[in-house]
Amino acid sequence: MKNNFTAAALLSLFVSFSVITFSQPKFGVFDGHGDIGRDVKRGAASYNPKTEEYIISGAGYNIWFDHDEFHYAWKRMKGDFILYTRAKFEGKGVDPHRKVGWMARKSLDTNAAQINAVTHGDGLTSLQFRRTTAAQTEEIKSKLTHADVIQLERKGNTYTMRAAKFGEPFVTEQVSNLDLGDEVFVGLFVGSHNKNVVETGVFRDVRITVPAKDSLSRQMTLGSNLELLDVASGNREIIYSVPNSIQAPNWTPDGKTLIYNDSKGLMYTFDLSNRQPTPLNTGDVKSNNNDHVLSFDGKMLGLSSSVRDLGGSIVYTVPVTGGTPKQITPKGPSYLHGWSPDGKFLVFCGQRNKEFDVYKIPAAGGEEIRLTDVKGLDDGPEYTPDGKYIYFNSVRSGLMQIWRMKPDGRDQEQVTNDEFNNWFAHISPDGKSMVFLSFLKEEVAPGDHPPYKHVYIRWMPITGGKPKVIAYVYGGQGSINTPSWSPDSKRIAFVSNSDMSR
Repeated sequence: MKNNFTAAALLSLFVSFSVITFSQPKFGVFDGHGDIGRDVKRGAASYNPKTEEYIISGAGYNIWFDHDEFHYAWKRMKGDFILYTRAKFEGKGVDPHRKVGWMARKSLDTNAAQINAVTHGDGLTSLQFRRTTAAQTEEIKSKLTHADVIQLERKGNTYTMRAAKFGEPFVTEQVSNLDLGDEVFVGLFVGSHNKNVVETGVFRDVRITVPAKDSLSRQMTLGSNLELLDVASGNREIIYSVPNSIQAPNWTPDGKTLIYNDSKGLMYTFDLSNRQPTPLNTGDVKSNNNDHVLSFDGKMLGLSSSVRDLGGSIVYTVPVTGGTPKQITPKGPSYLHGWSPDGKFLVFCGQRNKEFDVYKIPAAGGEEIRLTDVKGLDDGPEYTPDGKYIYFNSVRSGLMQIWRMKPDGRDQEQVTNDEFNNWFAHISPDGKSMVFLSFLKEEVAPGDHPPYKHVYIRWMPITGGKPKVIAYVYGGQGSINTPSWSPDSKRIAFVSNSDMSR
């Protein structure tokens, strides 16, 4: 027994002093990369800034038992985080248990305490973790297999894996009371499950997000990523990042410019060619919120701006080149969401007699016309490009769902009917499809659309059908409140959020 104990002790000592060969130069969002383990067949990692893809190759016996061998692209982080990527293997591979995914480790030692959200070569998707140094690895298998969307989230000592096949909602698994310390190494990994074989994984749309410290706060204080999304493929590109809040990009009909507001109430144009913002002159109207809409011809911009003496948000119009805005609604709250294709009417969500309903009003000013009168919140009205319908969202059936009606308010009918709270349907310029924002019912009440939540941007044909997730986003209020399609109906612009102060 003494000899067996000594052998085990020597093995433990050997494992604990295993080292990595790592590359220090920072690449992409990571601080470095390298092989975890001793005498591991050399791996590699590269980053393509044009496609924003990471290609990682790694070998090693496994990520299992009391120690690990793999290739790791890592970054030091403190506090809470949300790690997101779309991942896939390159080639057919050798071992069905090769692995790609996200990992958080207490250290870069081969036997360190760690947790990883992983997809295996045979499709197994699981949450694997080692609670203490050199402890045996534990595993929670997901009901989902063959996930290609992988998210790992930390909130205190609770770790959550959200995994999906692209286009579908997340399936969630969770581990509590896992103490890896405040500062950890987080990153992407590839393991071959074969010490003599190097396997490769490709990762795109990589996002490392620092969430809000107070999930109940309504203050728009986090940093913002202005992103473009290819609707067909779901590929995302961050084109601009700022440490403050910017919100609700509109896309001009000429395809050259985005228009958004910031949390101070100012409006900006964003040149897509040089990717630089410029303040937009709106005169004395400087308390603009994220409900602003372009006319279909692109010549005019409708604003929603707070005027306390008039009851809150008031609708204005101003030339898209800037100038002195004209007041349209006589009282508030009035939140603009749509412009008729012929330019004659605006549609907005207005609170009158303690009830929020959809109204329309002549774009030149005039009498308000109430279009909905069912008890409960009706919001987000928007015309279709052919002018035949107004889409809006309503809580009248329980959860917030997408509805539509004729421009005079007749024939109100429900469009979506699922287990999400769906807001702000935006119809593509070609009139063939729509995108909308979906909140999780376990996070958000039906009549609410706060910032800094787990949300989906979903797509569906205008003729109906099952919605498809095209973006998995940390955001919400301000992400996609207003029409943001590109004029060719191929892309949308939106805002995601992260605390960029650390």
